[in-house]
Amino acid sequence: MATLRPDPLPLEGRRILICRPQPEADRLATVFCDAGADARVLSLIDREPLPEDPVTRTLILGLDEFAHVIAVSPYAASLLLDWLDTWWPQTPAGIHWYGVGAGTAAVLASHGLNARQPETGHTSEDLLQLPELAALDHEKVLVVRGQEGRELIPQTLEKRGARVTTLPLYRRYCPDYDEATLRAMLNDFAPEAIVTLSGETLNNLIALSENTGHNLEDTLLVVPVERIAEQARLAGLRRTCIPGSLADSTIVAAVAEQLASLDGGSGNNK
Repeated sequence: MATLRPDPLPLEGRRILICRPQPEADRLATVFCDAGADARVLSLIDREPLPEDPVTRTLILGLDEFAHVIAVSPYAASLLLDWLDTWWPQTPAGIHWYGVGAGTAAVLASHGLNARQPETGHTSEDLLQLPELAALDHEKVLVVRGQEGRELIPQTLEKRGARVTTLPLYRRYCPDYDEATLRAMLNDFAPEAIVTLSGETLNNLIALSENTGHNLEDTLLVVPVERIAEQARLAGLRRTCIPGSLADSTIVAAVAEQLASLDGGSGNNK
């Protein structure tokens, strides 16, 4: 009786480098490994909460003055919830809550908040398509984000009549790696695909690859949106992949499909 051989895993033996911050990086690496990949982590963006200051405390205590509160990332949402737990035993009523993307909305929902999210997509542009944000006649809006970020949401909502306040709760920075670590991850490991889910992460990767002499031209870069793909193309990097969403399983499936497609185009079956 013939023994059936199990189907190979979709990313069997593939070398994947994940440049997300923690803990998202390790979580995604686990999903890649479950698909058969050799997945390693080199976080090129890290985050830390900003210290408490009077301005932040005043905005949190005056949260009930805002008609709309927008969190731009899961990390921003989680820090905001920490502040709510500290200063608001009962969440103020009457606020419309928003998350830029399903992941951010899910963090808010875990606190019992009815968070709106884009009907499709996961970008600031997608969020701004919501009808609730179409016309804001002098309504107060709080945008919770990192220390530096895109101005698209504040500027667009101000044009629509809103009174917008930004609340930075964390800062982003590039971790410091020694040369041996960078060469091991980029040159020796020689990843076939690298996950870079922000423009800042991509810029850090390009700078570090130049310093180590690693050529990214043949590497598949996983980017979140077309805007970042264009940023890669301007740097001379044309192999990009935009997943349908930023869910871990969707990212893994998109990489498997793209690498298989590249194999088919080159005749290289690994």
